Amino acid sequence: MDPFDRLHPGVQYHLANTLRWNGLRPTQADAVDPILSGSDVLVLAPTAGGKTEAAAFPLLSAMAANEWDGISVLYVCPLRALLNNLTPRLQQYASWLGRSAAVWHGDTTQAQRQQILAKRPDILLTTPESLESMLVSTKVDARVMFSGLRAVVIDEIHAFAGDDRGWHLLAVLERLSRLAGREIQRIGLSATVGNPDHLLGWLQGSYIARPRRLVQPASDVVAATPDITVDYVGSLANAATIIARLHSGEKRLVFVDSRRKAEELGSALLAKGVTTFISHSSLSAAERRTAEAAFADARDTVIVATSTLELGIDIGDLDRVIQIDSPTSVASFLQRLGRTGRRSGGVRNCLFLCLSDESTLLCLGMLNRWSQGWIEPIVSPPHPRHIAAQQLMALCLQEHKIGTRTWREWWGNLPAFDDSHDEIAQFLEEAGFFERDGDFWQIGPEAERRFGRRYFSDLTAVFSAPPEFVVLAGRNEVGTIGTDVLTEEVSGPRLLLLGGRSWSVTHVDWQRRRCFVEPEKSGGRAKWSGAGQSLSFDIARGMREVLLGQLPAGVTLTSRAIKMVSEVRDGFADAVNLEYFVLLLPDGSSGRWWTWAGTATNRTLQASLPTIVDPRQRIDEKSIRLLPGLSIDDISGALRDVTWSEPFVDTNAVRGLKFAAALPPELAKQTLAARLGDIPHAQRVMSDSRRIVRTTSD
Repeated sequence: MDPFDRLHPGVQYHLANTLRWNGLRPTQADAVDPILSGSDVLVLAPTAGGKTEAAAFPLLSAMAANEWDGISVLYVCPLRALLNNLTPRLQQYASWLGRSAAVWHGDTTQAQRQQILAKRPDILLTTPESLESMLVSTKVDARVMFSGLRAVVIDEIHAFAGDDRGWHLLAVLERLSRLAGREIQRIGLSATVGNPDHLLGWLQGSYIARPRRLVQPASDVVAATPDITVDYVGSLANAATIIARLHSGEKRLVFVDSRRKAEELGSALLAKGVTTFISHSSLSAAERRTAEAAFADARDTVIVATSTLELGIDIGDLDRVIQIDSPTSVASFLQRLGRTGRRSGGVRNCLFLCLSDESTLLCLGMLNRWSQGWIEPIVSPPHPRHIAAQQLMALCLQEHKIGTRTWREWWGNLPAFDDSHDEIAQFLEEAGFFERDGDFWQIGPEAERRFGRRYFSDLTAVFSAPPEFVVLAGRNEVGTIGTDVLTEEVSGPRLLLLGGRSWSVTHVDWQRRRCFVEPEKSGGRAKWSGAGQSLSFDIARGMREVLLGQLPAGVTLTSRAIKMVSEVRDGFADAVNLEYFVLLLPDGSSGRWWTWAGTATNRTLQASLPTIVDPRQRIDEKSIRLLPGLSIDDISGALRDVTWSEPFVDTNAVRGLKFAAALPPELAKQTLAARLGDIPHAQRVMSDSRRIVRTTSD
C-alpha cells in the first residue's frame, strides 16, 4: 500500500488541500509503516528534511484510529526556542483531527500550566528538565497526567545522546513507562550521524527487545556542491569589516564560539551601520525572540549567534552562513551548513573567517575530515553514576518514598545504572541524603540542604552553570552577565555589552544577583566563564594531514588563507613527518612528543606514562611535554612497558560534576576520570610508527 494511503483520511485531506502537497517526501513516506506498526524508529535526514512531519503525520493517524486519550504523545526538544518554533506547526497539524498541542517549559507561565493540567493536550512539547519538574511536583499528579502516554518523539536526538542530558532523558522515560503502565514507542529525529545503529539501540533504553527500524532514505536529488571558502582575517575587527562589506542586501547568519565574541562582533557591526541582531544563551528569552523574529522578516541584515541557532529553529530563508574560526566537530559544521540552500535553486554555503593561525589549522583539519565523508559517532559519556544518584533522589520525591529492595524496577536494565548502583544507594543513606523507614527510603536532611531550594529545582537539571547576574534595564530583563565583569577594577563608570548594546551599571544587588543598568552610547565589555572544548583524535589527525600537504577537497582558500597555511606549515616543520610521528628530544631540556591524537588521548598518555611525561602541563590535542633529562632508553622502556591508567582527577575538579556530592568521593573521581581520557585511541597511538629525534639546544 502507498504510505500516503495508510495515513488517516483527515491527514490526507489536509496534506492535499491545506498544505497543497502532491505527496510525501522520501523520508516521510519511509517513516509511515514503522511508526504505524509501533516500532521504535530513528529518522535521519538533513536539516529542513521534513523530519517533524515524518513523525507527526503517522502518530496523528494512530491517535485518531486507536482513539488515544489525554497526553498520548510527548515531543521533546533540547532547546526552548526550538519548542516555541515548532508549537504552532504541531498545533495546526493536531487541529486537523480535532486534537490539540501545547508547550511546557521554563518560560511557560503558571496560568498556562494550569490550563494544561485542567485540559490535557494530545501532544505536549517539552524538555527533559520540565518533564522531571512535572514528575517531582506536588502540583502535578503524574499518574493522571501521563496515564495515556503512548509515544515520545525526541527531536535533535544527537544533541542529547552525546552528554548527560541524554542519560537523564532515558531515565525519565523509563519512569514514565512505568507510570503509564505500558511500553512507550520511541521515535528519534536527527541529522546524519556516524553510528546510527548504535544511536537507535541507545534510544530504546532498557526495552532493547522491542522492534526497531532505521529510516534513512537515499535522496533522489543530487545536491549541488556546497560553496565553502576559508579566509584568514586576523582579528574580530577585521571580520566585522569584511562582513559589513560582503553580500550587501542578503540575510547572513554568523556563528561564533562564545557569548563574548557574539557581543563584540555584534557591537562592531552595529557601529558600521549594519542591521545586526544577536542570539546567545545569556540573553533573556524576550530579547532572543525579538531578535529572531526581526531577523526572520528582514533582508539586508546579520544575526550573530552562538550554537543556540545551530539546531533547527526557523529564522527564515538564509542567504549566507559565516563562521568565525571553526566549530570543533564535523557534525556541528553540517548543522550550520544546512541552514543555507533551502530555497529552490539555492546552494549551501559557508564562509570561514579565521582569526589566528591555530584556528586556520583547526578549520582545515575539520574540513579535511568532512571532505573525506567522515562524521563523528555519537558516544554517550561513560558511567553516568551521578545521574543514577540524581534519579534515585528524584524518584524518592516523585513517590515520596521508595523501596530499598524494589527501586531498581523503575529503570530495568538501563545502562545508566551500572554495577555500582548498590554502592551509590548505600552512600545516599549513610550520608543523609536518604532516611530509612523500615524497608523504605525517604528524602533526608542532606538532600534538603544541598538540593532543596525552590522545591528541589536543582535536581531537575543535570547540568550546572556558573553563577551569573540578571541584568535589568528598568523592569525589562536584558539577559545575564558573568561575575567577573562586575568585580574587576575599573576607572570611571562600569560599562558592559549585552544584546549588542552598551550599558552603564547603576547598581548591583549582590545578594539577589541583580545588576541594574542604563543605556550608554558606546563602550563596555562582555565576559562569561567557560572552559575550552577538547578536540577529538580524528580532528587532530586531520590537522596533521594539513601540515603534511593535504587540503580539503571542494574548499576554496583565499590568498590570505593560503599564505597563513604556508606559515603554519613552516612553524610546525619539526613536528610532523610523512613517515613517522616525531618525539623531539633536545639536549638538556624537556622533549615533546607530537602525537596529534586529541586532548583526551593525550591526557591518557600523560596518566599512563608518569616516568617520561611531565605531570605539570596543560594538555592539548597536538603534543605532550616530556620530562627533562630523558635518554632514548628511558623513553623506549616506558613505551614498551606502558600500563594504561585514567587521568588524575583533582578533588576540586569533581565539583564540576553535578550531583558529585551524592556519590562516594572515590566513585565520583572515577566517573570524571573515565570521561577525561581515551584509552582506545591511546593504544592506537602506541602502534604508530615514531622516531625519537635528537636536537641541539640553542
